[in-house]
Amino acid sequence: MKELTSNHFNTAEKSNQPLTEVVVIRPEAEILTRQNLPYFVGVSANTAGAKKISMSIAVIPPGASAEPHFHPNHETAIYLIQGQVETRYGKGLKQSVVMEAGDFMFVPPGVLHQPRNLSATEPVYALVARNDANEQETTVLYDPTSEEL
Repeated sequence: MKELTSNHFNTAEKSNQPLTEVVVIRPEAEILTRQNLPYFVGVSANTAGAKKISMSIAVIPPGASAEPHFHPNHETAIYLIQGQVETRYGKGLKQSVVMEAGDFMFVPPGVLHQPRNLSATEPVYALVARNDANEQETTVLYDPTSEEL
């Protein structure tokens, strides 16, 4: 078994050859995503040589929101580990759903969304998986006052 404790997969092992070993990732530092949320990257192209999947822990600080955004070409699955989140979604972010710890959410490609931590004192922790292996997944920021989308 191979163990990695950094956020970077050995570039010598990045190839078109099939992976033949298990990779363990212990994220040591967070990254800031395009949505303006801290992530602890787990599985990705850079950390494990993944080709079609990524999995990370997203943190939404107390009272904070992600930037409104959408992912044009990939699906997102979310499991809420801790906290309570309101996710506004759809055209103009006019629809809303609330998640509590233990809930799962599926976000299809192209769906505009913006999660917000409902607590002013506790962070939210969520496990996020996507069928995009890029750590900074394909994210398009969006102005909800725009007439487009």
